[in-house]
Amino acid sequence: MSAALPLPRWQAFAASFAESRLALAALAALAVILVAALAAPFISPQDPYDLARLDILDAKLAPGTQAASGFTYWLGSDDQGRDMLSAILYGLRVSLGVGIAATLAALALGMAAGMTAGYAGGWLDALIMRIVDLQLSFPAMLIALVLLAVLGQGVDKIVIALVAAQWAYYARTARGAALVERRKEYVDAAVCMALSPARIAFRHVLPNCLPPLVVVATVQVAHAIALEATLSFLGLGVPITSPSLGLLIANGFAHLLSGKYWISLFPGVALLITIVAINLAGDRLRDVLDPRLHGHYGA
Repeated sequence: MSAALPLPRWQAFAASFAESRLALAALAALAVILVAALAAPFISPQDPYDLARLDILDAKLAPGTQAASGFTYWLGSDDQGRDMLSAILYGLRVSLGVGIAATLAALALGMAAGMTAGYAGGWLDALIMRIVDLQLSFPAMLIALVLLAVLGQGVDKIVIALVAAQWAYYARTARGAALVERRKEYVDAAVCMALSPARIAFRHVLPNCLPPLVVVATVQVAHAIALEATLSFLGLGVPITSPSLGLLIANGFAHLLSGKYWISLFPGVALLITIVAINLAGDRLRDVLDPRLHGHYGA
């Protein structure tokens, strides 16, 4: 009987990831959340930000209440008569969009800085890493707060603030991976072929440094979403015209003592499920792509 052929790399990765039922459940939840957010304009019962479709008489209705118009507010309505289910779907679009955009931009910036420092070495490495150390000595929330106080509100402004607060995590990870890779034989062979340092670093070394960077990026998406929600809750994040889940939670916070719990509760539950699902999927991805990072990542 012939021996079984090894699985292709992507199939082996999928099989290893699927060994965790918790990770699969988290991945399924993320898929549902992403589809719901992308399809919000088509599946939402109401456009919650079309003033012509809002009725102040429907304000602060309890979950499951049917309005005089016949419309049922399954998750209740807020103080402006907006359907909470629709508002959450639209809020997911903003929260996920900001989190993913900030993560990709921070990854690109940090990866470039870290690869340059790790491969070039010398004074350039020392300079870049002193900047990274200075950045990491301040809490990410403080950096974002200071920048937003200067830049003002706006989706683009909060993305810039989150990138400034997070790029150093990727730079440190990329530098550590580059230091390991540049001592390997394939780098010596590339040097003997007279390839430029930039080509060696970004075309040959970088692909072998991607696994830990992908792991960090996955977890940092959840961190970026949580930071954005916190900043929006404080009134420094996205504007009211592009509300995220954090702003929806803040909108209902003033009504908690009057018993209108659903205005904050349901957006909070949606935010919690999103962050937990991303973290669970990221933890499994970490174990599969780079088991050496298990228990050592605490960004």
